[in-house]
Amino acid sequence: MKMKKLGSSDIEVSHFCLGSMTWGTQNTAEEGHAQIDRALEAGINFIDTAEMYPVNPVSAETVGRTEEIIGQWFARDKRRDEVVLASKHSGEGMQHARDGAPISSDTIPDAIEGSLKRLQTDYIDLYQFHWPNRGSYMFRKNWGFDPSSQNRAETIAHMEDALGALQREVERGTIRAFGLSNESAWGLTQWAAVAERTGGPRPISVQNEYSLMCRLADTDVSETCVNEQIDMLAFSPLAAGLLTGKYQGGKVPEGSRLSINEDLGGRVTPRAFEAVAAYLEVAQKHGLDPVQMALAWCDTRPFMGSVIFGATSLEQLEVALGGAELTLSDEVLSDLDAAHKAHPMPY
Repeated sequence: MKMKKLGSSDIEVSHFCLGSMTWGTQNTAEEGHAQIDRALEAGINFIDTAEMYPVNPVSAETVGRTEEIIGQWFARDKRRDEVVLASKHSGEGMQHARDGAPISSDTIPDAIEGSLKRLQTDYIDLYQFHWPNRGSYMFRKNWGFDPSSQNRAETIAHMEDALGALQREVERGTIRAFGLSNESAWGLTQWAAVAERTGGPRPISVQNEYSLMCRLADTDVSETCVNEQIDMLAFSPLAAGLLTGKYQGGKVPEGSRLSINEDLGGRVTPRAFEAVAAYLEVAQKHGLDPVQMALAWCDTRPFMGSVIFGATSLEQLEVALGGAELTLSDEVLSDLDAAHKAHPMPY
């Protein structure tokens, strides 16, 4: 498994990261533990979670359960030092955490303490803000994105306030590094600038949706990542399962995400299936597994830190692991670019 230092930090992570958001709904604790065991055996040292997990669906009854499952694994195996652990602070609108309060210096210590307790650990390696207080264009909001209600002074004041609280947590030893999620190029630049000005922890990563079918980051965000040493952590690199091909032809496998979420968070469109068909054709032409091709492609991007993938079975996990050692030829990359140009922004 290839490794790299994340952003400007000394934290070394595997190029593939094990996602956990189904543990506690679609997966049992035992299944989650088995995934961790197999991932570590394969050389993955990076696990991503969040206080709001599991999803499908998010509910008051299940919030925090995924962190608890990971904590049970730590307590059982005593292998905390082998894992780079990332978690996230929910923000405004997440009613099941702190009544939907926005992220602030008041919420950060409590949120971290809650995660530490559930995770049964003394520290979180990478602590991320799940989405910006000011709102985000992610999750298909890009089609009607309108930042006109934002207040720059309030945003900068919030960043200063939050970074001060995060710096205190760094000094306490509860977190090692800070990252963002669902963030824009402007937001990344401002967080970095405020950190340099105030001395708070500088962001080392941004976890945004990124895949062959969702390439919003290819210009502004990618340029920011490269120049500010903020690595991308790609989530949904398989487009919520679309790129596996399992949903083609109207198929809805039992237990799949589409059987639970009928539009896959706005990803299900006629153009999406047309795009999938084009990518499946590339995989078939070159004798590649489409899952491994899609994951390996994400890993080729110059701004990529780690590719986060999830699995609901060990069989799916094994297939995904094969992508870590796959090198795509120039011909494959050219064909994938051609498919993208023919089917841009399919959802």
